[in-house]
Amino acid sequence: MAENTQTEKEYILANPEQGVAILGAQDQFVSLLEEGLNVTIHPFGNSIKIAGEPFQVQKGMDILKNMDKLIQQGIQLNSADVVSAMKMADKGTLEYFLDLYTETLIKDAKGRAVRVKNYGQRQYIDAIKHNDVTFGVGPAGTGKTYLAVVMAIAALKRGDVEKIILTRPAVEAGENLGFLPGDLKDKVDPYLRPIYDALYAILGAEHTNRLMDRGVIEIAPLAYMRGRTLDGAFVILDEAQNATNMQMKMFLTRLGFGSKMIVNGDITQIDLPRHSQSGLVQAMGILKHVKHIDFVQFTADDVVRHPVVAAIINAYEAVENK
Repeated sequence: MAENTQTEKEYILANPEQGVAILGAQDQFVSLLEEGLNVTIHPFGNSIKIAGEPFQVQKGMDILKNMDKLIQQGIQLNSADVVSAMKMADKGTLEYFLDLYTETLIKDAKGRAVRVKNYGQRQYIDAIKHNDVTFGVGPAGTGKTYLAVVMAIAALKRGDVEKIILTRPAVEAGENLGFLPGDLKDKVDPYLRPIYDALYAILGAEHTNRLMDRGVIEIAPLAYMRGRTLDGAFVILDEAQNATNMQMKMFLTRLGFGSKMIVNGDITQIDLPRHSQSGLVQAMGILKHVKHIDFVQFTADDVVRHPVVAAIINAYEAVENK
């Protein structure tokens, strides 16, 4: 029966030289699309044939059309873009795909344009622009830390803020800071690796270290925020699910004039001792109707990593929800 429902359509490239751009190096986008859409794709010259169930084939045609438009605008696509397109096609929001590429947030250390990768990230960026405090809640790999650092550096470059403060609670999965070798900086560094990675990607290591030496960028454990008022600063709290209620209140009340705060966390990854309640969970309940504060919820669909990562997250969630 299924045999009769198969169909084939052909997409003709306007410019055959753009075959590599739309198919990926070694046709890597072809295998992503085949697996993600459950279709068969045969590229030949300026023709790309898609075979499979009509609905899926049409999705494939629409995705190729959108990718082709971006390539003609001189935008280089990578695997994450293709995955985003498929997710948006599944959700019926593919019409917004091109909009993701209209705004460049910043240029990274290699001069490449940094843009939002999906609708979830777009909502997050809009929330940061229009609120004093933004909470980004959801799984790892959704770009929360990276985009927060991007927005902080963009604000610093525009002169909207004078400094960037990056912090996170020093609680980790089954590890105790006391047992790690080295001084405080050495002890805290492994916990702040994702933040350093984001800074290095956007500013380069040398520029980042210069700004840190000058105190323009400050990286500190959450406990060091006590007693300070943070004026003219862009403050990011990462791994906020591991802040206690007291720490969260202490942190949020540091907000000074001309400052912005971003609080990121994943409430499925709480590493606090059993009797402690997560300050992030409580803040989500207490502050949800407060003006100038916005909450953006990310899901596994917003993960900008290999498609298998999103599948892994969903599989674990399904078991945990039983």
